[in-house]
Amino acid sequence: MTVAVVASGFIGWDRQRSGRPAGLRTHMLVGLGAALVVSIPGGGMADVSRAVQGVATGIGFLCAGDILHHVRDGDERVKGLTSAAALWVSAAIGMVAALGAWRYVVIGTIGTLVILIAMRPVERFLVKDQHESPPAPTNDR
Repeated sequence: MTVAVVASGFIGWDRQRSGRPAGLRTHMLVGLGAALVVSIPGGGMADVSRAVQGVATGIGFLCAGDILHHVRDGDERVKGLTSAAALWVSAAIGMVAALGAWRYVVIGTIGTLVILIAMRPVERFLVKDQHESPPAPTNDR
C-alpha cells in the first residue's frame, strides 16, 4: 500500500505543481484505492482479474468526470485529458504495486514523470507552431 501511495504521490505532485485540479492527494488516493481493491480478493487470479477490471471501469468514470468538468466551464476546448490519463496511470501503478511487481511500479512511475515533465517543453513548442498564422496569400497570377 505504501509503495502505491508514494509512487502515485510523485505523479500527483507534478500535477499539483502544474496547478491541475487532480493533484497530490487525488493521485495518492487513486493509487491506494486501486491497491486495496486488488489486494482484497483471496480466491486466486480469477478474482484478482475481476478486481482489476472493476478498478479499470471505475477509474474510467472518475477520469471522464475530470474531463467533463473542464468542458462544462464554457471553454470550447477539451481539457483535462492529461490529468485523466495521469489518474488512470496512478490506478494502474496502485494495482501493480498490490501484485508486488515493484520493477513495473518503478518503470511506470519514472516513465510517467518523464512524459509529464520532460515532454512539457516539447508540447509547448509544437502547440506554438500550430497557432502561428499561415502566410498571407499572394496575388502572383
